[in-house]
Amino acid sequence: MNLKILVINGPNLNRLGTREPEIYGNYSLKDLNSDIMAFGNQNNMGITCFQSNSEEKIVNFLHNNGKNNDWLIINPAAFTHTSIAIRDAILSMEIKTIEVHISNIFKREAFRHISYISDIAEGLISGLGVQGYFLALEYIKRSQHEN
Repeated sequence: MNLKILVINGPNLNRLGTREPEIYGNYSLKDLNSDIMAFGNQNNMGITCFQSNSEEKIVNFLHNNGKNNDWLIINPAAFTHTSIAIRDAILSMEIKTIEVHISNIFKREAFRHISYISDIAEGLISGLGVQGYFLALEYIKRSQHEN
């Protein structure tokens, strides 16, 4: 079965590899997307990667693509704590979702402990660096074999 998966990254993740490397490491978004696509090719997954600093563009991307995909892996970044619009877009798509964060949002400022996505997601991976994306993909892969 060829699974179709969206991977969405929110604001400032285009600066991955240069922004606060002590928190986010030196791995660029281009490298991450390339490795995610390679994982997909090796595991019969059709993956579409998208990044935007704009809430509107993320919502529109979900509206235009959500129904045509089986899973969503999303790192909403700062929108995690502020965007009811992204939450509502995910809900309207009825797409299985995994929330991913590179840093451990619970070891950071208190306002980052609140997520508008976590309670509608299948799961949350936080604080394991970019490996979190691949753990999400492994979960999706293994969940298909259980069905």
